[in-house]
Amino acid sequence: MAKSILHTIESSMSGFSKGQKRIAGYILENYDKAAFMTASKLGKLVGVSESTVVRFASELGYDGYPSMQRALQEMIRSRLTSTQRIQAAGDLFDRQDLLGAVLQSDIDKLREIVAEADRTEFDNVVERIMGARHIYILGVRSSSFVAGYLNFYMHLLCENVTLVQSNAAGEIFEQLFRIGPEDVMLAISFPRYSKVTMNTVKFAQDRGASIIAITDNELSPVYQMSDAALLAPCEMISFVDSMVAPLSLINALLVALAHRMGTDVATTFAELEDIWNEYGVFGKMDDE
Repeated sequence: MAKSILHTIESSMSGFSKGQKRIAGYILENYDKAAFMTASKLGKLVGVSESTVVRFASELGYDGYPSMQRALQEMIRSRLTSTQRIQAAGDLFDRQDLLGAVLQSDIDKLREIVAEADRTEFDNVVERIMGARHIYILGVRSSSFVAGYLNFYMHLLCENVTLVQSNAAGEIFEQLFRIGPEDVMLAISFPRYSKVTMNTVKFAQDRGASIIAITDNELSPVYQMSDAALLAPCEMISFVDSMVAPLSLINALLVALAHRMGTDVATTFAELEDIWNEYGVFGKMDDE
């Protein structure tokens, strides 16, 4: 519904009450601002009660105002500039306990992923990775740090892993020169969706590789190109993309892969512990 909410409002206009028409008119003209307003503030701006705003959301088919608000946010989040994000956050967090508000937002997203994650698709992703000849990990801009985190642990689990570096478009294609039908690309992409990611995924797809998307929802361009996907909400907080939920999902993926590998992982880490001890990689408390 997020994709068509403005169309839904426009097509339903004739059936709205006077108050609902004022709400609809404001949203159609200022949806980027309305998406981050409380029901109370939106009501005050257009001259209706908070309960009228809540009923308006129900009239559109949502189970409450927060659901309608999330639909608006999902629609616009890939379009907003950093400046617009900061302005929107000013409305959202004005006079709030910022520390508590941001942490609570992350907690809510973790609860959302626990409730809505597709367990069958998660198992499908694990199977595809386990059966891959080679695994390529892609993430650019803010997603590059998530890709790096995944790459660090995947290298401890597997030999056949490449982190695709995105310094220049030409270099990306050189790194993917040997990608083929038996390979898997883990493509990490969150708003604002990067064209570099989409072009790279298209190249891997054209070469016959399987695409596993790690993204925020089914409207994501990378999701549309994928053979399998893991979805995690990426909360937009001011100019910051909160990656708490995606990172937690990746933690679950790493643990699931290690569990499937069983004794192989135990052997790997036993050898690593010997190396770390021999070369003093980690300090000890009594050395300080």
